[in-house]
Amino acid sequence: MDALADSPLGWLCVGITALFGVTVLCTAKRSPVGKENILVWSLLPVLLGLLCVAMLGTGVGLVVFCTSCLVSSMYLSSTVLLPVGDKAVLITGLWGVVNNAGILGFPADGELLPVSTYRMCMEVNFFGAVEVSKTFLSLLRKSRGRLVNMSSMAGGIPLPRYAAYGASKAALAMFSGVMRQELSKWGIKVAAIHPSGFRTGIQGTSDMWDKQEKELIENLPEDTRHAYGDEYLLGLKSYLLHMPAYCDANLSPVLNAVLHALLAKRPHGLYTPGKGAYLPLCIFCCFPLWFYDFFISKMMSSQPVPRALRTSEAESKNH
Repeated sequence: MDALADSPLGWLCVGITALFGVTVLCTAKRSPVGKENILVWSLLPVLLGLLCVAMLGTGVGLVVFCTSCLVSSMYLSSTVLLPVGDKAVLITGLWGVVNNAGILGFPADGELLPVSTYRMCMEVNFFGAVEVSKTFLSLLRKSRGRLVNMSSMAGGIPLPRYAAYGASKAALAMFSGVMRQELSKWGIKVAAIHPSGFRTGIQGTSDMWDKQEKELIENLPEDTRHAYGDEYLLGLKSYLLHMPAYCDANLSPVLNAVLHALLAKRPHGLYTPGKGAYLPLCIFCCFPLWFYDFFISKMMSSQPVPRALRTSEAESKNH
């Protein structure tokens, strides 16, 4: 042991041991849950290193000690301290599930959309989120964690051209509300996020638009196609072309809402990030429906008019 005290490697081993011991004690002090577990797994490499130094010499003992510290640190890092509000909670399982997958479909009048578009939106936007949620709820019960569902502004209020997309997102919003009530007894907090327009690329590509436009026109009854007119039908795609100009490229409000829903001590049940997301919802909930419809019609006043309506307007003016 005198040779150990006089050896530089010996003093290095002592220094590392002391530093590791202080780190262990600080970690245990910050983590009231599983404190004994942390101390046992941290002190074992210290004792093993000192024993190897005494039995095998300073060089071999230092190697064994460093290897033991590495293994112990890898084990301890698997239990992550997750800040929730102003506290730190020891999480050893799944803390949160965020259902963010979504498709827009082809924005068009509900009468024009083929049933396949409705089914596709429901499969991805609603049934997909339900299946993912049900798959992981058993783990969320153990951690008393969070379930966050990305709905949409169109899921909280009716908007023209969003019959399929809005219906699927409205179903997801209702599912989130029911889950929030039912899962509260398990300590699981559920949040729905209703963002306004953000530039995420959800509108798809030009090739996808051409395919959806062709499917829409080919499945229309002849009288419906005649009433709307080809000019109106072919102009639907222009909405997708101009859509990014009305969407915010800064996704920070949505990301902040997701983080708050996951990490806040008291998360909200509903988030409405983005410009213009909250005002239409308030008008829809607090004012008569005729006023809301009038408000939306003025917002959408630049939309084209179907051929049959243009013809009837022209005839009434002539008379």
